This record gives sequence, C-alpha cells and structure tokens, in this order.
Amino acid sequence: MAINETATGKDSVAVTGTATGENTLGMLGKGDASGVRGDGKNWNGVTGVSQSTIGGAGVVGANDTGVGVRGESKAQFNPAVYGIHTGPQGRGVIGEATDGTGVVGISTTWVGVYAETNAPADAGASGVLGEGKAGGDGVRGYASGRGKAGVAGFHLTNDGPGIFGKGSPAGVFEGDVEVTGDIRFEGDVEVTGDIRLTGGQDVAEDFDVAEGEAIESGTVMVLGEEGVLHQSHQSYDKRVAGVIAGAGDYKPGIVLDKQQSESDRKPIALMGKVFCKVDADLGPIETGDMLTTSDTPGHAMKAADATQAFGAVIGKALRSLPGGRGLVPILVALQ
Repeated sequence: MAINETATGKDSVAVTGTATGENTLGMLGKGDASGVRGDGKNWNGVTGVSQSTIGGAGVVGANDTGVGVRGESKAQFNPAVYGIHTGPQGRGVIGEATDGTGVVGISTTWVGVYAETNAPADAGASGVLGEGKAGGDGVRGYASGRGKAGVAGFHLTNDGPGIFGKGSPAGVFEGDVEVTGDIRFEGDVEVTGDIRLTGGQDVAEDFDVAEGEAIESGTVMVLGEEGVLHQSHQSYDKRVAGVIAGAGDYKPGIVLDKQQSESDRKPIALMGKVFCKVDADLGPIETGDMLTTSDTPGHAMKAADATQAFGAVIGKALRSLPGGRGLVPILVALQ
C-alpha cells in the first residue's frame, strides 16, 4: 500500500489532496483492479461533493468500454443505486443516451422498473410518465407471455379507471377486443361491420310493472294505466304488450330503456325468440300457430278466432304443445 494514514475523532480526515488551476485533480488513484476504493463502517463508502454552479457532478464515472457507474447491494429492499433530489422540480435519477435506451431496468424474478408517487390527487402527478416529443409513443409495452398484456393498468380500490386515454381518438386497437363486464357509452356508437349477439335471443325493453304482482319470466303482459304493465287475464286482449323475457334458455340480447328506478321494471320481448307460458287445455298448440292472450292469467293460447285475434296476436309458436300448461318458444310478432 503506497499510503497508510489513520485519523480518529469526529469529522477527521486521514488523507486530503488539494489542487488549483484548470483541469487539476485533488487526488488521483490508479490500480490494476480498483483505482479508488472507499470503505465506510457507519456511513458512505465514498462521498462526492461538488460546489460547481455550472452543473458539475458530485461523482462522475466514465468508461469507454463498460459501465460508467455501478452499484451493488445485498440488503433486502434496498437499492443498488439511489438518487435523491431535494430541490424544486428536480430528478432523483436521470438516464440519457444519444443512440440507445436512457434507462433500463431488468429483473429475473420481479418488476424490471417500479415507479411510485406520493403526490396528492389534485397535483396531477403520475407514478410513470412517458412523453414522446419527436413523434414517438409516450409509453409502449411489449409482452411475449401467452395471455399477458403489453400494457396493463390496475386500480387498487376499484373506484377509478385502470387505463385512461384522452385524445382524438382516445384509443386505437388493431385486433380483437375482449371486455369482461359492462360497457357504458356517452355519445354515439358507429359500427361498420356486423353486430353478433351470441348470448341472447331477443330484443327487449324495460317497462314498469304493477306493484305487488309476483311476475316471472315467460308471463304474458298487457298495458295498464299510464303504461304500467299487468299480467294478462282475458282472451283476445288488444292491450297485449308482449312477454317477460328471460325464461328457459332464451335470454335478451338487447334491453332498451334500461334505467335506475325504484319501481319494479321487467324486460318485455319485442322481437326475436322468447319462451312464453301457454295453456294448451284451451286448445292444442301446433308449430306455426298464432298465439293470443287467454283467460288463464299470464298465459297465451292458440288464436283460433282470426276476427278477434286482430290486434291481439303475441307471436307464432315454434313448438307444439298438445295439452296442459307449459313454456313454449315463440317468435314474437305483435299484430
């Protein structure tokens, strides 16, 4: 060892070097391994302080063929490199590259790059901020794992959006889009292709139903005062409105006028296939028969009298029922 000095006492220094003049060095260390090494038992191994007013750094690491500055740590939850900025609008760590990536984070078992902010909600701060100033994307993510997202957003308390986009358009998707849950639109929806509803068989509309009536799906309904619906109870009733959707295997694909209301509301099938309660004891029902209201509450029957049936037809039977009461699929066609 070329120099071996010892200093004891508070704020003492074992070795100091002072140089004045342009491009001078206060101390220079060279070695086949490390040029300079600092060991600290209770604090920093190496401390660099700069009093420059023109942007000089406290510590500079330079290497033409390898890493400029390298930090290593084995302590749990502690970073290998840690940057703190206490001034206004500064940056704790900044990475800059002229022909490459400014900052790279790699982890073999956990997150490659983690960002966090403790700023209040009204500050508009983000855990991660990406900005493309020269025509590039602000944030871009890639994923190679099956079923994994290139960019994923999560809201921890489920009272805000996981991903928010603002622009014109706010989002662009190239490929299929899958949504698990409800979709709410504020504005128009334009579709240039087909809309295929694979989970529903009819188009329905919500109506208010009379209070106190225990009404189940498949029930034939008629109009009451002020548009409130009641279950049917007389034959060839021209007030017939339709059938409560949702019975059997047929569920409504589209429900119109869906709204938050304290009153009882039920979806009435307006078009398509729906299961309907029928009473075949009033006459056997065959496939293709027109159906109308009956004296049996909430049940349809075969429209045997064409004169009375005008204006009281519910739809056409898609299955026969020789006798008794039951659910029969029908094609809704009010007429």
